[in-house]
Amino acid sequence: MDFDKVKGKLGFGCMRLKMTDDQVDRQEFSRMIDAFIDSGFNYFDTAHGYIDGKSEVAIHDCLTSRYDREDYVLADKLSDWFFEKEEDIIPLFEKQLEICGVEYFDIYLFHCLTRNSYPKHKRCNSFETAKRLKEQGKIKHIAMSFHDTADILDMILTEQPDIEAVQLQINYLDYDDPSVQSKKCYDVAVKHGKKVIVMEPVRGGYLVNLPDEAKKVFDELKGGSYASYALRYAASYPEVFMVLSGMGNMDMMQDNINTFTDFVPFNEKEYEATDRVREIIRQVVQIPCTGCSYCTDVCPKNIPIPQLFAGYNKVLSAKITAQQAKEEFPKDKPAASDCIKCGKCEKVCPQSIDIKQELEKIAKI
Repeated sequence: MDFDKVKGKLGFGCMRLKMTDDQVDRQEFSRMIDAFIDSGFNYFDTAHGYIDGKSEVAIHDCLTSRYDREDYVLADKLSDWFFEKEEDIIPLFEKQLEICGVEYFDIYLFHCLTRNSYPKHKRCNSFETAKRLKEQGKIKHIAMSFHDTADILDMILTEQPDIEAVQLQINYLDYDDPSVQSKKCYDVAVKHGKKVIVMEPVRGGYLVNLPDEAKKVFDELKGGSYASYALRYAASYPEVFMVLSGMGNMDMMQDNINTFTDFVPFNEKEYEATDRVREIIRQVVQIPCTGCSYCTDVCPKNIPIPQLFAGYNKVLSAKITAQQAKEEFPKDKPAASDCIKCGKCEKVCPQSIDIKQELEKIAKI
């Protein structure tokens, strides 16, 4: 894979953009894009379902209509929940190009591949379709994002050698997690000669909002923000060429730019610190939700599941009471008790959370 067009290791993930009145704050997004590009970075990542379809539209309004095509690298994705048969894929792809306002995607990823979604992609000839689109110049590079165990990744890369890069969930908390297997999946990708793109380096913000005891470990190092340690940890893997950060405001953007300008890899003392922080965090058992909102895209009752989980996690970590969590939750939103247990959310959850069971617990409190 030719990475010459990619500048720097920091990628702008466009899944958690600042919202104003339920719309992407275009003024803030444009300011952030300008700061990002002016600082020497150019990689943008979106998907058709991000922010209920509003991410791609904002990409057009704030990026592609304001900059020349050579000024940025744009990655988009094929999500299996947006097609049912092979004939659906090309119209979906063309629609994505049109919404984003581009004639090609620099990188097009098979989105959230797992042991459950992979057979559907095979059945619908997704891989052959992507190959044809690459031959036509509408895709420059084919990649995949992956949420499953290392043995499944090994199988997919063996069967699909045209995949050029793998997007993995890598952070110091999931390093040896038996369900995420960050390090094992990284090793498989390297074995197959693939470059690695990192997603969820700060675990949906969880590695920024640390327990007080964990904060003290990093504070003693005096080496930067909590987010910077998480980002640098992920970027220090040798075959990682890109670390995506879902930046929602200019403060996040500036902190991340500072982290990746004149990037410094992790040292031994910092690895020891993340080992200690990992153990501290694991003493507080919480729902491992990253706020990706794939579940809300498919929920027939429109339950704001990540918002409910975030409130519940604050209760579990004793930051607020159950009553305070209830008061913070918008009264005009569907509640946990509205769940009909259809299970659609669990089929698309990258973290394999037992969502039905967790919503039942939340409803009881």
